[in-house]
Parts: sequence; structure tokens; C-alpha cells
Amino acid sequence: MKKKLMIVIPLVLLLAGGGAYKTVLAPKKANAKAKIPGALLQLDPEFVVNLSGGRYAKVSVAVDVPTAPKSVNGAIPELKQNAAVRAVITDVLTGAEPDALISRTARHRLVVQLAKALRAETDESIKRVYLTDIAIQ
Repeated sequence: MKKKLMIVIPLVLLLAGGGAYKTVLAPKKANAKAKIPGALLQLDPEFVVNLSGGRYAKVSVAVDVPTAPKSVNGAIPELKQNAAVRAVITDVLTGAEPDALISRTARHRLVVQLAKALRAETDESIKRVYLTDIAIQ
């Protein structure tokens, strides 16, 4: 009987310790929430716009959409209303102050303005606009 207890007691302790570790001490899996839940779509080609004061800017723009459009025959995927989206972006950026693209806070306001204009003037469901590259001359 003592031999059986000598085998059973360590086995019970081992199982209890393993169960306690799994439920209490084991690291929990973190459910990582996507910071950008949609799909980013780079608008191609980049924009070249005239700024105020005789300067110009070359700007690359990406938009956050719920789902990425499908590419047709291996071509670069485009939004359904790509031409209208490009026209709205060009209208908003043309004549802007160069400081609106240089200053971080002004650039963030400009990005919000672009997103609002795109939602108001197109049927595309654009969540956010990103200015990915900026060169001002």
C-alpha cells in the first residue's frame, strides 16, 4: 500500500502543479488588435501640384480602404473612382501653403481635410489618407 501511495502522491502533485501553471502562471496570448484594420492602397503615380508662392510639391498618397480592390490582369489595383479621388486630392493640395506640408501639425490637419473631402465628393469608403512621401521645391 505504501508503494502505491509513493507513486500516486507525486503523480497527483505533478498533475495539480501542471494544471495550476496552465491556468494561472502560463503567459496569456495577447489578442493583437490591428492598428490599420483596412487595406492600404498606394495611389499611383504620385501627385505633382503647384503650391502658393511659386513652389511645387511631389507627393505620394496612400488611402486606407476596408478591402483592397482586385487587380485586373496583373495590373496595379485601383479604386473604382480613381480619377475622381485623384481630382479631389489635386484640388485640395493645389495652392496650399508649403508650410502645410512641411509642418507636422499642419500636415495632419491637411490629411484630415483630404479624407473629409474624399468622403464628401466620392463614393469610395476611405477611412484615412496618408502622405507617404513629400518633396517640396
